[in-house]
Amino acid sequence: MLWFNRRTDTTNDLVNSTLYDDSTFYARFAKDLKNCHSEVIIESPFITSRRLESLMPALQKLKSKHVRITINTRDPETHDDERMRSDARFALSKLQHMGVNVLFTGGHHRKLAIIDRLVLYEGSLNILSQNNSCEVMRRIESAQLAWQMIRFVKIDDFVR
Repeated sequence: MLWFNRRTDTTNDLVNSTLYDDSTFYARFAKDLKNCHSEVIIESPFITSRRLESLMPALQKLKSKHVRITINTRDPETHDDERMRSDARFALSKLQHMGVNVLFTGGHHRKLAIIDRLVLYEGSLNILSQNNSCEVMRRIESAQLAWQMIRFVKIDDFVR
């Protein structure tokens, strides 16, 4: 019994999609941030000062170019561990002081980034907290799929 329709040519499905792991993601992400012109949206349920420090130079450059940055994360008060709550509060205060739009979503566990509404990253890697774990992120160059994700997560209800 055939459960799906096999296609022999799937190259068009993968043309604008690349997989990254926890050791290759940040170099590619930094390159995309450097080339960003108007907007960065990051959804990461956890945030640590350690990971934020590695991203701060790029984020500060973006803010100096008047790029809108939105971070959607969990409210730090929902973290079980006091050290984690305190570290997240400290990191978030740095972002807010810089002029980053910070949103808190209850029950949030999405990991994604959208750059200039043209590049979409989605996967299992917590962009703002990843440290010592085996993760994956898919980078997709597609305005259509970036906009699909924006509509799906309804981020514009809170950004504009």
